[in-house]
Amino acid sequence: MISLEDCIAMCGLTKDEVLALAEHEHIPEISAAALAHHLLAQSEGYRRIGAMIADDVTFASARGDQQHAEELRATLHQFVTTNPEALASLRAQACLNGMDQSRTRAG
Repeated sequence: MISLEDCIAMCGLTKDEVLALAEHEHIPEISAAALAHHLLAQSEGYRRIGAMIADDVTFASARGDQQHAEELRATLHQFVTTNPEALASLRAQACLNGMDQSRTRAG
């Protein structure tokens, strides 16, 4: 039997990235792993995933869950670090630029 961990390992994303997709799409984690595999096979897939994770950050911030927003920002940062083509998403760029500015203010 194939486990969720097996599906995540085969889909091309990390567990945190799959969880962000599941959150964004309101679908089970196993379905998010399948969606990730499908999106990564498309030319715009990395950009779309970056935009979805950026949306998750925005939604978490809007509901006042700053801790989760920061966790998602870290997930987005890791995603674009390993997949620079994701920066084609203007939402991902804006989200990460906001992270850099907040770190500058805090530090």
